[in-house]
Amino acid sequence: MLVEKSRSSNKSLSLRKQRPEGRCFLLYTRYYTYVSVAYLSLGSNLGDRKINLRRAVKMLPPKVKVDAVSPVYETDPMYFPDQPKFYNVVVRGKTELTPEALLKHVKSIEKAMGRDSDTHNRPRIIDLDIMFYDDLVHKSPDLIIPHLHIAERAFVLVPLNDIAPKFIHPTLKATAKQMLEHISDWKAQVRRTNIDV
Repeated sequence: MLVEKSRSSNKSLSLRKQRPEGRCFLLYTRYYTYVSVAYLSLGSNLGDRKINLRRAVKMLPPKVKVDAVSPVYETDPMYFPDQPKFYNVVVRGKTELTPEALLKHVKSIEKAMGRDSDTHNRPRIIDLDIMFYDDLVHKSPDLIIPHLHIAERAFVLVPLNDIAPKFIHPTLKATAKQMLEHISDWKAQVRRTNIDV
């Protein structure tokens, strides 16, 4: 989505346009800002899990304007099961950040909240992952979008289905509900709580 900046007022017009090519791009960016929709997965299984999620969501703006937060689910840990259960949510937000800049932003939140850098798939105070960025397919040494393991993670798919039931995975061509059909025990893995963040 593109937002046209008005010179005569503070109001903006939302327009869907195709990104221009070549030299026209420099002139075009004087008047338009590119606004993308990102889906982020947040999890915590150390300390006060509820407070950790709330704090992380509040730290996303202004770089990410949050417009939807799923219910909180308590979930069983994957990959390394001998650790505390997680609280998980999925957040939808609008951002002008590029995918790489968005990754830096979420990593800065993890660092500010005290997450150690060597806790991959281990107990951690907070975990933020980019699931989707519009319908972009992106691969680099530091970032893969859509997230590589989303189709096997009920703790992402269930809350994603709550806030974006019609969103279609850009490569698998499936909704969250359709992907869940391939996880036989997903109902045993996630439990909805009464907690709000």
